[in-house]
Amino acid sequence: MKATRKHFFLTPLCALLAAGTAHATNGMLMEGYGPISTGMGGASQAIDHGNAAMAQNPATLGMIADGTARLDVAFGILGPDVSSTMSGMPTAKSGGTSYLMPAFGYTRRSGALTYGLGMFAQGGMGTEYDATSFMAGGSGLPARSELGVGNVIFPVAYQVNSNLTVGATLKFMWSSLDMKMTATGAQLGQMVTDSGIAPTGTIATMLPGLAGASWANISFSDENDFTGAAKSTGFGAALGATYKVNPDVTLGASYQFKSALDDMKTASSDASMSAQGGFADAGQITVIDFQMPSVLAVGASWQASPSLLLAADLKYIGWADAMKSFKMRYDSSIITGTVNFAMPQNWQDQTVLNLGMAWKANEALTLRAGLNLADNPVPDTFVHPLFPATVKNHVTLGLGYQVSKAGDFNMSVTMVPKVTVTTPQGIDISHAQTNWQFMYSHRF
Repeated sequence: MKATRKHFFLTPLCALLAAGTAHATNGMLMEGYGPISTGMGGASQAIDHGNAAMAQNPATLGMIADGTARLDVAFGILGPDVSSTMSGMPTAKSGGTSYLMPAFGYTRRSGALTYGLGMFAQGGMGTEYDATSFMAGGSGLPARSELGVGNVIFPVAYQVNSNLTVGATLKFMWSSLDMKMTATGAQLGQMVTDSGIAPTGTIATMLPGLAGASWANISFSDENDFTGAAKSTGFGAALGATYKVNPDVTLGASYQFKSALDDMKTASSDASMSAQGGFADAGQITVIDFQMPSVLAVGASWQASPSLLLAADLKYIGWADAMKSFKMRYDSSIITGTVNFAMPQNWQDQTVLNLGMAWKANEALTLRAGLNLADNPVPDTFVHPLFPATVKNHVTLGLGYQVSKAGDFNMSVTMVPKVTVTTPQGIDISHAQTNWQFMYSHRF
């Protein structure tokens, strides 16, 4: 039996962020950040949900009391269940079933100003199929993809007056990718054609001979739970605001800018190309202009009674601008020459509705529930078993328990019903999830 892989997203104060996939659930983005928000369906724009706010609407950080500080230490367990089925073939089940994602945040409020520091995984996706599955295409090689994107976040919030608070974040971002993909020689040739860039050098003269190969493989993977073979860094930013309409009703909104990540690159000989018939080469892969999307969100909360809080958000995720095509360049270090590949994606913009409630059962215990309702941003025409970011709706539950005057514990569980899509090649891809988040908070 294949061992379950576990990947760790660690604060840079301890180690590098792992390149393992986050198996995010609104496309490649998390369904929520922190168990308070996630327990309420991912609603976040107009509620106090701790330091995870810096990953969503930073203005809500201004809801902490003046003269206090807050430290949150959290981790998530993401449990995707992905399988691919093709007529006449045994079902290929992804071996990536458990992913751990630690996070932390610290904020302090002094007068009208709140500031801090945090680290959160922003998103990712991926799968793992063993070398005996039909996903290997007869090559005897495993198929896998693991993308991770993380942030170190520097937030600030400022209370303009008793009703209005504004906020902003600057993010230092990094991304990491492993990929092992097998296709037919003809399919590989189509990826070259789709790039619109002619191959160069000696390798260009050899590609036509590979067109009839029953399999061809592109691989770059360091087999490490803490890094990916292709890496990049960059920046991101967000703006937000909250407005208190009255003591019971708060409005909120935020805008996450599209990321500005550099191209992801492997070392000079850490990628390989191979094909049926003995063709083998080593070189460098550059993943060109991979970015995370912009997100526009608006929301409201209503303290319906002293014990009942209701919240709703509407998010618009700009996938169409960020995921038009997955583009790579291979620079051979043995045969010499360059080949460009492109996989059209044409993702659609995604609308997400977050609905949540929190009920204070007593002075110590709070119970939460929510829905995260979304469409699938990946067109069936372009979906690939290595990148099944296809799930839609989520049901969430959570609880909070005050363990002392200064500390409290929160947790949430997200249940994602199975979604099945069919590729143009007749592969049925099924994807379901059960995800957990846990957090301890301490106030100073």
